[in-house]
Amino acid sequence: MQAKPFDGLALSRALTYPGGMKTPRFTPLVADLPATVPFVGPEAHMRANGRPFKARIGANESGFGPSPKAIEAMCAAAPEAWMYGDSECHDLREALAAYHGVTPAHIIIGEGIDGLLGMLVRMLVAPGDPVVTSDGAYPTFNYHVAGFGGVLHKVPYRDDHEDPGALLALAEEVHAKLLYFCNPDNPMGTWHSARVVERMVRAVPDGTLMVLDEAYIDAAPPCTAPQIDPDDPRVIRMRTFSKLFGLAGLRVGYAIGAPRLIAMFDRIRNHFGMGRVAQAGALAALADQAWLADIQARVSAARNQIAQIAAVNGLYAIPSATSFVALDTGRDGEFAKGLVDGLMARDVFVRMPFVAPQNRCIRVSAAPDNELVELSAALPEVLAQLSDSP
Repeated sequence: MQAKPFDGLALSRALTYPGGMKTPRFTPLVADLPATVPFVGPEAHMRANGRPFKARIGANESGFGPSPKAIEAMCAAAPEAWMYGDSECHDLREALAAYHGVTPAHIIIGEGIDGLLGMLVRMLVAPGDPVVTSDGAYPTFNYHVAGFGGVLHKVPYRDDHEDPGALLALAEEVHAKLLYFCNPDNPMGTWHSARVVERMVRAVPDGTLMVLDEAYIDAAPPCTAPQIDPDDPRVIRMRTFSKLFGLAGLRVGYAIGAPRLIAMFDRIRNHFGMGRVAQAGALAALADQAWLADIQARVSAARNQIAQIAAVNGLYAIPSATSFVALDTGRDGEFAKGLVDGLMARDVFVRMPFVAPQNRCIRVSAAPDNELVELSAALPEVLAQLSDSP
């Protein structure tokens, strides 16, 4: 998204208040951005509906919850919430470094992957700089690029998968500063093998940094996580505690990259952005690998259950390596939007991809049985209603 030329007169009119005051004076870039956000949160929908959801299965949160040991650690840390958290996240960085077989200098911790993406774009993308991504991929990344004046160049999905070859070719053509690639993918849930990703890293054009978003890697088959030299300056890997670890409400993400790149985050990050309770919860969650294995099994079972619900209702579940399943309606975006709205009216919260042809699908998060029962009851009602519509 390229910012329009600055119109000082229009900006002045826009910021004129009663009495002739003309403050605040926003930057031309920010003043010209559209008044949009990447996602409308479930709480906003509930306030609009005036009631809670029966099934909150649209935001890819883990309805299975966090490890009991993480809850215990957060409760123990709560009385110390009057203190700022450790600005270096020392204990969590040490634990993550040991977990991944790297040094703490390879790890940066931030306010979810979203926060880290924002900082990364701030570091590398100046107004007018080219950035490559897939059309329809994670919109928050696009939001950050637009916010710093970068120019997005996009390639279409190929067979509901991100297209590594097309991404690399476009990155080389436009001399991209960043190349964003999500594996497993959001919003389709599809994935490429570790070998494909490893080849992709080796082919990254000189001067381009590949952003490998692995938010859903804990839900993927073992052959999905690539073997990448942590000192490789061509790639930075993003991970999170928001998905299978069940800590979306804490906003704890981290990145793995070459120490020289990681050190640059210290120049711009919010040094007290990670709270004490959040650090304690993430540290305990990471240590409880038995809980993570149990959640992986539950997510796999829930994906199978969602696929069965889809099949009974004439929809197709696209094979998924994430904590959600994209259900192909076999129709178009208008039909899928009607399906999302109809489910929402029955207090079942789901989402859909934003770009055609992927927007023919709806996206359903893995969830406990009681929430999928609500989906199973509401889905045929909405489909029947849509079939009866003129």
